[in-house]
Amino acid sequence: QVQLVESGGGSVQAGGSLTLSCAASAYISLSGCMGWFRQGPGKEREGIATVYTDRNIYYSDSVRGRFTISPDAAKRTIYLQMNSLKPEDTAMYYCAASQDGCTWRNGAPFIVGDYRYWGQGTQVTVSA
Repeated sequence: QVQLVESGGGSVQAGGSLTLSCAASAYISLSGCMGWFRQGPGKEREGIATVYTDRNIYYSDSVRGRFTISPDAAKRTIYLQMNSLKPEDTAMYYCAASQDGCTWRNGAPFIVGDYRYWGQGTQVTVSA
């Protein structure tokens, strides 16, 4: 069992930045994946950034170029640096992980069911 604890959410004005952290209680294997999802009001949960097999990184189109995911294996932590935030980035942000790797659908490794472990979420609110 792996526990994930997120931190770093908050409120910011459009154009601002925030950094989220996710600490895992155990190491995630190199064949696994660990990343970030978000769920805005009235929206489905969407994957936005993940570190997968052998520390490769994938971003969704909605955040590519603005967000940066970075793993720190020694601390069993991943970070999500979010720049140029927009009101549409307002959502609950969840950290998720799998020891067994992630499969791809529609060109992205964000199948919710593949991620066995989930954090409680941290709220990010971006005002116009």
